[in-house]
Amino acid sequence: MKGAGQVNRPNDPVGIWWGNPGMKRPKMAVTTMDDPIADLVRKTAHKVLATWAADCAGRVLPFFEEKNPEDTRPCRAIEATREWARTGVFRMADVRKTSLAAHAAARDVQEGDPARSAARAAGQAMATAHLPAHAIAAAIYAATAVRDAADPGDADAAALKEREWQYQHLLRLREQLAS
Repeated sequence: MKGAGQVNRPNDPVGIWWGNPGMKRPKMAVTTMDDPIADLVRKTAHKVLATWAADCAGRVLPFFEEKNPEDTRPCRAIEATREWARTGVFRMADVRKTSLAAHAAARDVQEGDPARSAARAAGQAMATAHLPAHAIAAAIYAATAVRDAADPGDADAAALKEREWQYQHLLRLREQLAS
């Protein structure tokens, strides 16, 4: 039996790939919203995606900051992403350095901790300035942070709710920033 937000995968047609005892939970949150979000992302302007990725990462940044109040690397990545979306000023060396710094902050946190996924979301948000597809990774890491912060019985529903917010937020940003 599948839980809320679980989906069938081609190599698992009955959807049992992690709901059974003994099966490992996937590292990343997987929900029924993944495909609709990916479709919408493909139709969205680059700077809108950067704003969206920064917003997704910003929602989960407190998970990181609560555990690491002195480490500003993920916050700086989100701020730099917003700055790029506003100005369009792009230096690949700066984007790379800021993104990789957020990922280094993630490596300092134990796997499975929401703080780790929050820092990764920030790093992927910054990487969106380089390639728009990184926005999808930022959002998935954010949903993973939400899932990992939730009670185990509510984890899938929490991730699905976050992904639904992400979808609706991207729709709103497309309208606001396109005009």
